[in-house]
Amino acid sequence: MLDGCELGDDLLEVGPGPGLTTDVLRRRAPRVTAVELDLALAGKLAARLAGSNVRVIAGDVTRLPFPAGRFSAAACLTMLHHIPSPALQDAALAELARVLRPGGVLAGSDGLDTPARRELHVDDVFVPVDAGTLEGRLRAAGFGRARVDMAGDRVRFAAMR
Repeated sequence: MLDGCELGDDLLEVGPGPGLTTDVLRRRAPRVTAVELDLALAGKLAARLAGSNVRVIAGDVTRLPFPAGRFSAAACLTMLHHIPSPALQDAALAELARVLRPGGVLAGSDGLDTPARRELHVDDVFVPVDAGTLEGRLRAAGFGRARVDMAGDRVRFAAMR
């Protein structure tokens, strides 16, 4: 998914959960800041990655505590569907555009709406991203050169600030 994406020197990952994707990303960028909404997950991830090139912050992607233009790239991997409404998803995309430097890249992926995926999210937030509208939503959030690809039950997207 990250093939061809230049992540630069200061990567933001949003919604890392237990950090499976963080483990991959931290080998691809000198500095990684991971923002996780769930306090327990953020605490466990921070403890596990203490002393590494990853800084973990408990926070909300719709209200990031960083100045504009701070990051060289952002990764949003299988987490947009956990944001409880399309309007809040759009707010998250706009925040990601805000904190990226000009020329910064957003790389992301998510699962499409399938019965199997719905079964995985019983008693959990599941608001699937509409792949057909995602390119327009990325542009509306402040990104250019947006690309959206679907493969099987997954959507992959990339855009530039």
